[in-house]
Amino acid sequence: MTQATTKDTQRALSNLEYDFVTVLQNKAEAVKAYETYIKDAQESNSQPCVELFQKLRQADIEHVQEIRHHLQQVMQKGKM
Repeated sequence: MTQATTKDTQRALSNLEYDFVTVLQNKAEAVKAYETYIKDAQESNSQPCVELFQKLRQADIEHVQEIRHHLQQVMQKGKM
């Protein structure tokens, strides 16, 4: 990567913004995956597993909300 390209990338998205976007993407993918896991547990008639997957999914949804808040602050102010 050329130095000009590196500088352009740094101005477009800071390391901290990139980190939050990446974590947000990973959490969003996890939330989506839990839908499949919950369905699988329901098909296996395993209510304890359904409940655990629902609990984990809810925790990730809450994490997504918190990450979004931090990302908005970082994008507006450059930091928290």
